Amino acid sequence: MRNNQKILPRELRAAARRAAGIASLMLALQGTGATAQEADVEALLAAAKQEKPINVYDSTGKIVEIANAFSKKYGLKATGMKVSANSQLEMIIREGRANNVQGDVVLITDAPAAFAQLVPQGFVESWVPPSMTTKIPAQFQKPLAISTNANVWAYNTEVYKNCPIKNMWELTDPKWKGKVAFVDPLTKGSYTDWFNQMAKHADDKVAAAYKEHFGKELKTSEASATAAWLKAFASNGPLVTDGDDPISEAVGAPGQKAPFFGLMSSAKFRDNLDKGYKLGLCTEIKPWVGWTYVKLGLIAQKTKSPNTAKLFIHYLLTPEGIGPQMEDGKIPTNADIKLPKDEPSGIANVTDRLFQYDASSGLSDWDTRQDWQDFWRINYKK
Repeated sequence: MRNNQKILPRELRAAARRAAGIASLMLALQGTGATAQEADVEALLAAAKQEKPINVYDSTGKIVEIANAFSKKYGLKATGMKVSANSQLEMIIREGRANNVQGDVVLITDAPAAFAQLVPQGFVESWVPPSMTTKIPAQFQKPLAISTNANVWAYNTEVYKNCPIKNMWELTDPKWKGKVAFVDPLTKGSYTDWFNQMAKHADDKVAAAYKEHFGKELKTSEASATAAWLKAFASNGPLVTDGDDPISEAVGAPGQKAPFFGLMSSAKFRDNLDKGYKLGLCTEIKPWVGWTYVKLGLIAQKTKSPNTAKLFIHYLLTPEGIGPQMEDGKIPTNADIKLPKDEPSGIANVTDRLFQYDASSGLSDWDTRQDWQDFWRINYKK
């Protein structure tokens, strides 16, 4: 890859690894069927009262609030701990190998890493409450995802009356050179996962958007239309940052004459209220106004409190449990739960225009991360 700008499989990556990984993943996920104690909340609660307290790992600080509310509701003890996705991986693996589980429930946004490193090795398992199987779409059940999180294109409403971009290929035009803020794909795996997901599942839509913008068919020597777009975009000098906060400021801070356009978490729209920013959600970009990734809800296989952990998973799939995270635009996988009308970003109005994460290629996302990062590194120009 380092000598070729096309996205190619790693030469040393054996096909057997992928086959074995998928097989192990499915066995682990299918081996967690319901028992009598899983039949309903009452049975779980009765069993949980005989168990030790649990710890819950999540990358958002709101898990502290959620765990406290759970504890109060059920008379149990759950402690929420804010832990980054990378640290979660390290801790779960270390704890599992040492037979010293500290994190009983793992809420992790790095799904490909979980597919590759946690589930096949038996560190965690997925459990879907029987009462929820008809409420959660099948694509979010193996393994269980409790929510989808969105990154969306945004603009400054103080300067622009409407979103200034209508097509993703416009971001490769000279007009936008150096004027788009973007999280550095070298620092965040979900971005390279997005690239791979587009190439795997929707490359035809990227090519169609090219034709709509330029009025001709895409001709490229790259391996995909996605790679062609990414190369052109990276070469157009986007401002790369190490997170969403600098992007929110570059795009939404008031008093600017020439603000950046940017891609950021829908959660950043709370900055409009908290900081007086002027963030606006783009609603009509072709082919998508943004993209999603999932937050998995997994249980440590060696937990000493499996019923309490399952009850907590059930709680997260209810309006009460997921409510604090919905305030930040997190979209519940339980289809019966709707986002609150006062959610700051307005993401509920564009869910049909988001590129949705497809877990079926999660292992491929993991395997190609370095390839996509290399591709970005080769083509990025300030």
